[in-house]
Formats: sequence, C-alpha cells, structure tokens
Amino acid sequence: MRRLAIGAVLLAVVSMAGIAVVSLQPAAPPVDRASVWIDVVKRGRMLRDVRGQGTLVSEDLRWIPATTTGRVERIVLRPGTPVNADSVILQLSNPTLEQELEDARLKLKAAEASLASLRVQLDDEELQQRATAATIEADYKKAAMQADVNEQLAAQKLVSDLLLKQSKLDAEQLDVRNRIAQQQLAHTAESKSARLAERQSQVDQARAFMTLKAREVDALRVRPGVPGILQVVPVEVGQQVTPGTNLARVVNPSRLMAEVKVPETQAKDVQVGQRASIDTHNGIVGGSVTRIDPSVQNGTVTVDVAIDGPLPTGSRPDLSVDGTIELERLDNVLFVGRPAFGDENTSTTLFKMQPDGTAVRVPVKFGRSSVNSFEILSGIGEGDQVVLSDMSAWNEVDRVHIQ
Repeated sequence: MRRLAIGAVLLAVVSMAGIAVVSLQPAAPPVDRASVWIDVVKRGRMLRDVRGQGTLVSEDLRWIPATTTGRVERIVLRPGTPVNADSVILQLSNPTLEQELEDARLKLKAAEASLASLRVQLDDEELQQRATAATIEADYKKAAMQADVNEQLAAQKLVSDLLLKQSKLDAEQLDVRNRIAQQQLAHTAESKSARLAERQSQVDQARAFMTLKAREVDALRVRPGVPGILQVVPVEVGQQVTPGTNLARVVNPSRLMAEVKVPETQAKDVQVGQRASIDTHNGIVGGSVTRIDPSVQNGTVTVDVAIDGPLPTGSRPDLSVDGTIELERLDNVLFVGRPAFGDENTSTTLFKMQPDGTAVRVPVKFGRSSVNSFEILSGIGEGDQVVLSDMSAWNEVDRVHIQ
C-alpha cells in the first residue's frame, strides 16, 4: 500500500510537470538593441511636412531663338560666361541674306532717286502753270482797264458803242480764263502732293524692306538682349539652323527659385502660400509655395518655391537642393517617429517594449503623417516605447527579446 501511494504521488508530480512544460510559451527570439530604433510616444505639437528633392532654377530665364536661316560660323562665348544685353554669343552666316540686303539697298536708292526726279518735274510743271496763270491774270486786268476807259469815252461820244461792247466782251472772257487758270494752279498743287505721296510710299516701302533685311543680317550676330549668365549653347560650329531653333539660354543668377519634386502620394495636402525651407547643402533658406504643377511626372509633382532673402554663397541654377514644405501644425496630438512601414490613416502592428525587456506586437492605428512622424489614433499611449525599425524578419512571432 505504501509503495502504491508513493507511485501515485510520483505519477501525479510527473503529470503536473508535463502539463506545465507543455503550457510554456516558446522562448522569445533575441534582437540586438543596437540594430533597432526605439522611439517614445509623445503628446504635444506635431509639425506636418513633406519633403522632396529638386533644383534651383532662375525666375528670369530666356531662350534666344534663331530668327533667320543660317550656319553657325563661330561660338564666341561659352556657358558660364557673364553677358550683357549686347554681348555677341554666336556668329551665323547666310550669303543669300546678305545679297538680299544689298539688293534692298540698291532698290531704296533707286526709289529715292525716282522721288527726287519726280519732285523736280512737278516743280517745273507748277512753275509753268504759275507763269501761264500770271499772264492770263495780267491780260485780264489790262482788258478790264481798257473796258473802263472805253466806257468813259463812250459816255463822251468819243468811241462807238460797238467798240465798248467789244472791250467788255474781251474783259469778261479773260476773267473766265483767269478763274480757270487759278483753279488749275490749285489742282496742280494738290496733284503734286498726291503724286509725291505715292512715290514717297514706294520709298518708305523700300526703306522698310531694307531695314528688315538689315535687321535679319544683324541677327546673324546672336545677342541675348538681357544681362545674365550664359547657361546653355546647344549648337555646334557648322550646324545649319532654321528660324525658331534655340541657340542659347541666358539666366539671371540673382533671382532663383526652387523646383521641388514631391511624391504624388504626399502632394495632395500641398497648397499655394505654405511655408517651406530649402537646403542648398551650404545653408538653409526659407521660402513659400507659389505654384503646384497639375500633372504628375515619374510619380512626383513639381512644386515651385519662391526664395525669401539672399541665398548662400555658391548657389546657382541647376544646383541640387532638398525642400521641406510645412503643411500644418497639430496641437495636443499623440505622435511617434515615422516607422519603417506604414501609411497615414491605416492600421498596422508595432512591437511595444515591456518592463522585462521584451517587445510584444500590438495593433496600432495611424492618423495623419509627416516626414518624420505619425499621429497615433489608438493602440499605444503617451510614454510607451515602440520599435520603429523594419521587423519583417520576425513576422512569425508576436514577442521578441531586446538585449
């Protein structure tokens, strides 16, 4: 009986030990603390912002196109050279255009000579008309005086009535001819002005055509028209260019703005007027959003940021920069650093630190996001420590030991 009692007690002890061993959880896999990033959940003001890479571009940018057909004879200035409005960048050639200019000059001279000849001819005709009118006027006055004399003599019966009538008739005829001559003289002056104006228009047309050709020939010496820095010369010596071909690009280095490429998933909250900071890798300057490109290219949206104040030394067009745009400031919210994986307004799981050094997987619901932080809606509280590193290697376990 004693042996049976002892055996029963031993069997019960062994059974209880087996049940305890079976109920034990598997040991938590160890994780090196130095290999993970642990952050503390905080409550307070959270700054929402987005970040993107971009370049500095000039607000005053001008492409200089070719206005005529030509061949590049010489590249006078190279990119990076400061230029004035009248600096010659390129020298083009066009023999046909130069010949057209010479022909236009000859046509202008011929038109001017024709105008001068016509003016002399019309002056002669006007002088002849004036002489004829003066002769007729003198004859009229003489005939009128003779008619008056004959009228006085006829009153004294010294001349016959027939002679008086004849003298009056002569005076009347010369009066008509005198009025006609004066009208012809006035019409001669008007006709002279009209014919000179017509010939002058031909001269003006020839001069305008010559000026156009001269301007086209002068355009063979390519000038920027504005001061700045010569940035691009996309043609080579010997290249044939046509009107509209871009020959050079000039920028104003004193007026630069930033073009920041923001990921399309984060660009929905960007608004014109929001504050931004631009890191030129040689200093940080402030700015504000002035334009948002309505299209998406390669998964990014281009945002223009106007720079406030002077740029750091060494800033120039096409310089790579990093831009951060401030979306909003959230007061009295629960937030934590940005985890390796997760999107705003989604749910995920994070490893939450325990007092014994282990980390337990817990569900967490995210709210709004920023470049470096996420708003916490539920799952963890203020002061909790969570692992934000990539823990995909431990997807099969719910508990790890941080050591």
